[in-house]
Amino acid sequence: MAVKKAAKKPAKKPAAKKPAAKKAPAKKPAAKTPAAKKPAAKKPAAKKPAAKRKPNAAFMKPVMPSATLAAVVGSSPMPRTEVTSKLWAYIKKNNLQDKVNRRNINADDKLKAVFGGKGTVSMFEMTKLVSKHLK
Repeated sequence: MAVKKAAKKPAKKPAAKKPAAKKAPAKKPAAKTPAAKKPAAKKPAAKKPAAKRKPNAAFMKPVMPSATLAAVVGSSPMPRTEVTSKLWAYIKKNNLQDKVNRRNINADDKLKAVFGGKGTVSMFEMTKLVSKHLK
């Protein structure tokens, strides 16, 4: 009996290194043609001089403060913006802004009448309460 020899398998060769992935060739700059040129830097268009912003006519319409509000801001008709400015001037002059929470205003006797008897109001609530005193 002849024993068959197992066919020798050829020894595996180490895997051949794959060639490195070819990098895309560097792009060559396009030939300069008149169409490919970058547009020349444009000069900035002459800007109009910055005109002052036009205030809304509704805010600039003079309103008459009530007698209680007139004790604080004056009795002559004035725009709403002026009323707010004078009110803040009064608050700062008399040091009525709360020390801890700067949004709150601590009312004195004149302002209590304007604020409907409230001792402390927020600055946002103040405008709402003051608008009731404008005609």
